[in-house]
Order: sequence, then C-alpha cells, then structure tokens
Amino acid sequence: MSPINHARRAAAARLSPLGLILLAVTSVGWGLNFPIMKHLLTEWPPLSSRGLCGIVGAAALALFALARRQKLSVPRLMWLRLLLVSMLTIGGWVAFMGLALLWLTASEAAVLGISIPVWVAFLARPILGERLSPLRAVALMVALAGIAVLIGGNGIEASVEKLPGIACALAGAVCVGLGTVLTKHFPLAMPPLSLAAWQIGLGCLPIAIVGLVVEQPQLADLSSIGWASLLYMTLVQFCMCYVCWFAALERLPAATASIGTLLVPVVGVLAAAAMLGEPLGLREIAALVFTLGGVAVALRS
Repeated sequence: MSPINHARRAAAARLSPLGLILLAVTSVGWGLNFPIMKHLLTEWPPLSSRGLCGIVGAAALALFALARRQKLSVPRLMWLRLLLVSMLTIGGWVAFMGLALLWLTASEAAVLGISIPVWVAFLARPILGERLSPLRAVALMVALAGIAVLIGGNGIEASVEKLPGIACALAGAVCVGLGTVLTKHFPLAMPPLSLAAWQIGLGCLPIAIVGLVVEQPQLADLSSIGWASLLYMTLVQFCMCYVCWFAALERLPAATASIGTLLVPVVGVLAAAAMLGEPLGLREIAALVFTLGGVAVALRS
C-alpha cells in the first residue's frame, strides 16, 4: 500500500461515526441557543438569565466530572490563569453576547459570533509569535467582508441603531479569541470536564451577581416557554453540549472538530428564521457564506 493511501485510510479511521454524531449534536445545540436566548430576553434580562444558567450548568458538569472520576482540584499556581481565561472565554462571551441580543437579531449575533477564529489569528501573532500566512490573511479578509455585509446591508441608519449590539457581539468574540490564545500561551493542565466546570462557574458567577443586583429578575415574570428556555440553556447549552464536545474531541482530529463547529451559525440563522420569523434573505445568506468560507479556509491553512 502506498504511503498516500495509508495516510488516507488512517485519516478516515480517525473520523469516528460516533464522534461526528456528537459533534453534530454539539453544533445544533449551540446553534439553537441563539433564537432561544433571543426569545428569553422578552421575559428575563440577559445577565441574570445567562449567568444563573451557567452556574447551575457548571455544578451539573462538576457532578458529571466526578462521576467520570475526574479530579476537580486546581493546582495552586494555576488559579490566576484559570480565573483570567474563564473571565475572558466564558464571562466575556456570556455577558457581551447576551447584551448584544438586545439590539441584534439572533441570526446577526450568530454570524458575528463565528468570527472568533479571525481574532484568534490576529492575536496569535503578537502574543504567540505565530506567523500570519498570506492564505490565512486573505481568508480572514473574506470573513471580515461577510461581517461588513451583515452590518451594512440595511444602510447606515440601521447600522448606527444596532451599533451597541454589534460592538457587544464583536467584544464577546474578541474575548473568546484572547482567552483561546492565552490558553495556548499558559496551558491549563486539568481534565477536560473539570476544566469546563471551573471555567463556566468562574466566568458566570460575577455575571450572575451583577445581574441579580442590577436587573433584579423576578421568577414570576417567566412563562412556561421562559422556564423551558432556561432549562434548555442550562441542561443543553452548558451541560449536554459541553459533554458531547469533549467526547467528540476524544474521537476526532482537532481540525475536524473546529470545522464542524461552523455548523453553529448555520443552525442559528435557520432556526431564527423558523422559530422567530427573522428575515432570511440575500443579505443574511451572503454574510453567512462569506464569513463561513473565510473562517473555514483560515482554520485549514
């Protein structure tokens, strides 16, 4: 057998069917969260809902980690970097994306959120010294063009009205990008489920506290659909999807898993159109195609 055919067979063997199913479950679950969160904002404020769901989800993940016999103890010298990365990767994303949905549609937030690899590539150069290849630079420019189409598609006036939401969504993506780069620079040597439980808990705790103090949410304001939305965000977004994500990473190459998450904005845009009646026209499709295409090439380069 030639080396090329052997390599192809080895790659195919690594693409575990169960891993692909788990990856699909993760991407669909995270994608559906955009319209569900957008609806929940009509009943409950963003910081309280996302922060409290994260805390409960982190507790459930911790119990699952213990059931898998993963240690929850954190090395003493790792606390500072764990707190920093958690506040950026989880806290920044949870807070800024929740606020962004006050001004943006769920589909717009989903497309802006997938720009995370763009910021990872930009930040990796000054922090990690990684070279930005010409192909990756072009890919990132294409992804940014998709974001520009999304922002400017309805005219300057509409863009100005949505500027706070755009700024929050991009801030959330930048926070995740910076947290990702810092994780590479300062590795967190912990079991994956335990690490996820700590990161979600540490990242969401201050968001929940601020939300309870400032927003003062009332449980009586929640309808049955609101309660269902909270349960979905807690049990599916923060628990099941993270469990499936780490299980998929154990069975698939990292590059395949990264490309697979590009399904998240696709699900978000389609679900927002189906569940909330949001527009699904040429602007949304063009922005999605440009952004996904650019990010996909950037991840493969």
